[in-house]
Amino acid sequence: MIGYLGSFQHQVGEKGRLNLPAPFRREIGDQALVLVHVFPDSLTLYPQDAWATVELRLREAMRGSPADRMWALRVTSNAVEVTLDKQGRILVPQRMQDAVGITGPVLVVGALTRMELWDPERFRASAGQAEQNETVTYAVFG
Repeated sequence: MIGYLGSFQHQVGEKGRLNLPAPFRREIGDQALVLVHVFPDSLTLYPQDAWATVELRLREAMRGSPADRMWALRVTSNAVEVTLDKQGRILVPQRMQDAVGITGPVLVVGALTRMELWDPERFRASAGQAEQNETVTYAVFG
């Protein structure tokens, strides 16, 4: 598995369906997907194998402090299972689109083990801020 790499701009249709990029569809195969709103400016789409790891962490949080439990409940209460239709599309609920400012164009960004769905302008603004951050390290590529 190479993972989810690159970014692709697609359009959310009138009925809330989003066509996933062909390279990502190949990587997904026949796995179920979980769409969740965890980060303020984007939605995260986890394939089943990556979601299993997140689910374990959420289970641990549910057994933790009351604040940890409520955080885990907030995450799971907003999560939805989605499946690819025959055209390679998923349904993105309107409430989730509204939460991150998606109004049509969507940037589908590969994030190694998952995908993120962004409003293209929000992504550019966030990426520009990260680029200006002098504490970013490139040691990963050592």
